[in-house]
Amino acid sequence: MPRTLSNHKANFGTLPVFMTAISTILGAILFLRFGYAVGHVGFIGAVGIIALGHLVTIPTALAVAEIATNQKVLGGGAYYIISRSFGLNIGAAIGITLYLSQAISVAFYIIAFGEAFEPVMNWLSDSYNINIPDNRFITIPATLGIGALILRRGANLGMKALYFVVALLFTSILFFLAGKSTGGEITFVLNDRISGADPFFYVFTIIFPAFTGLAAGLGLSGDLKNPTKSIPAGTLWATFVGMLVYLVVAYKLTISATPEQLASDQFIMQKIAIWGPIIPIGLAAATISSALGSMMVAPRTLQAIGVDNIFPSKFMNDWFAKGKPVSNEPFNSSLITIVIAFAFVLVGELNFVAQTISMFFMVTYGAICVISLLEHFAADPSYRPTFRSKWYISAIGAIFSIWLIFKMNGLYATISLVVMGMIYYYVTTYSKEQKGLGKLFRGVVFQLSRQLQIFAQRADKEDPDKYWRPFVICISQDTFVRRSAFDVLRWLSLKYGFGTYIHYIEGYLSKETNQDSKEILKKLINLAAGSRNRVYLDTIISPSYTSAIAQVIQLSGISGKGNNMILFEFSRTNPEALIEVLKNHRLLETTNFDICVLNTSYKSFGYKKDIHIWISIMDYENANLMILLAYIILGHPEWRKGQIKIFVMHTPDELDRKRIDLLDLIKSGRLPISSANVELIPADPDVNPKLIISKKSLDADLTIIGFRSELLKAEGIKIFTDYEDIGNILFVSSTKEKEIK
Repeated sequence: MPRTLSNHKANFGTLPVFMTAISTILGAILFLRFGYAVGHVGFIGAVGIIALGHLVTIPTALAVAEIATNQKVLGGGAYYIISRSFGLNIGAAIGITLYLSQAISVAFYIIAFGEAFEPVMNWLSDSYNINIPDNRFITIPATLGIGALILRRGANLGMKALYFVVALLFTSILFFLAGKSTGGEITFVLNDRISGADPFFYVFTIIFPAFTGLAAGLGLSGDLKNPTKSIPAGTLWATFVGMLVYLVVAYKLTISATPEQLASDQFIMQKIAIWGPIIPIGLAAATISSALGSMMVAPRTLQAIGVDNIFPSKFMNDWFAKGKPVSNEPFNSSLITIVIAFAFVLVGELNFVAQTISMFFMVTYGAICVISLLEHFAADPSYRPTFRSKWYISAIGAIFSIWLIFKMNGLYATISLVVMGMIYYYVTTYSKEQKGLGKLFRGVVFQLSRQLQIFAQRADKEDPDKYWRPFVICISQDTFVRRSAFDVLRWLSLKYGFGTYIHYIEGYLSKETNQDSKEILKKLINLAAGSRNRVYLDTIISPSYTSAIAQVIQLSGISGKGNNMILFEFSRTNPEALIEVLKNHRLLETTNFDICVLNTSYKSFGYKKDIHIWISIMDYENANLMILLAYIILGHPEWRKGQIKIFVMHTPDELDRKRIDLLDLIKSGRLPISSANVELIPADPDVNPKLIISKKSLDADLTIIGFRSELLKAEGIKIFTDYEDIGNILFVSSTKEKEIK
């Protein structure tokens, strides 16, 4: 039989979801532990527990309703929703722990079922001297009996029993509400509680399983005729009805018994009800139905995990995923669930089991709220739920889930998260093809970057040169021949700016060239992945380099601000390649782009230790930009051991003043340049400056030299040549002087 989550006989409607959830909500905790809670934290504290619990469960119910009306929800309930939103790795980490909590819940309800027989055991002891020493004489046979029924008859049997149980449950509550006080006149005090009471969050941890009925209803997703209708309606109704009942019961307990009676007698509701035996009867019915509900839900979660091939063993996945013919009842997964439940029934301690399942359910609820929150921010066009919650409601649920898990028990919370982290790592290791967090986070990142871009563009009202940073664009045909230009771009853009690297493809746009551009972009991304960078990569197809430049300089920067600098590069062995660049110099001037030209030599960037800056008489506008670029490059980790040296070539009568001005600039600008690294060189009209530069910067790893557009027009590519023996040179032309503050 093929592995699937579909049940071809799925015919349940909304009522089974409501009944499964409400029988869990109004079950063991209500009858056995809620009186204890009111006695230890008072009426106000009990209301606080209800409110706090529902600050998680109501957002979760609304989130579930929203997600369920957007996508087809198959078997697996909460696991299916989480894994299809966050990806299978995170889905597995949460899903496996969710399954364990559901399986342990079976034990929780069966232990509570055993405690429902306490009045019967007391009666047998008093009347017939028949002593049953331990509740496990009841719970162990009950576990085996429930397991046998589920294995033999499946979900249909449990669902038929639910109708009777829910009716009995509400009858029990009505008998309790119609009852009188336990004796004497009870004064209603909002915050009356016993002395030496248990801490609020300890009590909250014990009570929280009462609010986990939401997950029980979700677990029937694979057996519902119309999950997108039944899950929202059933879970929302159960959540709100359950909250109302707990508030009414809290008030009734407060006015009917003293805090001491509430704290010491777990069957205090029996003494208040107009017919006492209805309470243990209702408790037994509620707990056994909750156990049946959990026994139906847990195997379906495990079955869904197997269908998704989460486990490393194919045999395990196939075995867990296998269902009965036609009905797809998870027989094998039910068998494992019975074994786990049996182990915890043997422990027999209700509070311990309650704390354990509270942690995992809280994490699950938090994850569902996070999914809804991220879906709101992702603004994915395919996310079109017919029921919509609000993003801030989901945010409340997510925040309170995270906060409460640590307030309840920091150690348990840490262990829970560590276990899930280990499962995530384990699944990722064995299922490498399932990496990633799904399209959800990609949508969020897209929306966040879009908003930030718009914000950056609209907020930039100041003079851009006053708070200057580089937004550099580079266009090159030689990407796979030389990496020097890409290196400069990634150094400039890692911390302080933004870099866009575009590979130029000569030709006309066609199906073939478009396909080529996609393949080249993949190669570019793989190439960039091996280095530390923040460079955006793209390609452009154009019939000429000139037209490509014209298109590129008109592009709006994806950073949210326009580009302000363009970087060209050429090999020292082929300076003629610059001719195409020079043709477009006037075009670049009209757009006020700063221009950088990288002259690449065989020495490349050497050891990345020394950056030399050469400032001449003609570099009034270029000087500050050259210094800023050197400082930004030095901020990259690859240049962490580097230093900047400045050489000033000026007329002898101006040298002292230039030195003072430069040292003042270095000090006021807090630049990491030592005064000892500032060298003054008198300009000699009879000596070619290129010879001086070549001698002084022979061992420099990067040399920065300014140039002016007037000189470019007069001399052409000659201004970039005749530096044969030094390393890479970055020629810089600034449209205007940059401020260094």
